[in-house]
Amino acid sequence: MDHTVLTRTALIEHWLGHRRLTRRTVEAFPEEDLYAHHAPGMRSFAEMVAELTTWTIPTIRGAIDRTWRWPAGTRRPAATKSALLEAFDEDTAELARLLESVPEARFAELDEPVPGRREAVIASLLYALDNEIHHRAQGFVYLRELGVDPPEFDQR
Repeated sequence: MDHTVLTRTALIEHWLGHRRLTRRTVEAFPEEDLYAHHAPGMRSFAEMVAELTTWTIPTIRGAIDRTWRWPAGTRRPAATKSALLEAFDEDTAELARLLESVPEARFAELDEPVPGRREAVIASLLYALDNEIHHRAQGFVYLRELGVDPPEFDQR
């Protein structure tokens, strides 16, 4: 019996909708503030976007081939807003391409993406998406602090 709740196609479309919204969030930032503005003890939104382009693809690759290879750290953000958006767009295209390779049956399989954390592969994928949503929400707060209206949340 098939217990699939979320199809691969639905996951891809949902995630790409979030990517479009995250991209519009980056676009809404004045360039200097994208890199300089941050809350005490937190990173700039550019650094958060760099995190997304560091960790998402290794998560999807682990879902595909059962090897979970994590980078030693988060890459530095590209030096300009346009370069950051270009890197984000490249990462998004790779995300869509690689997600096509994850067999839906793999979603329900248990794996250990990090030592001591055994979970269904879909949980690992959704964790990466949740991380994007979390950081985008921080970006929304930063935009409001700057007096900039964030993009409409429901327009993905």
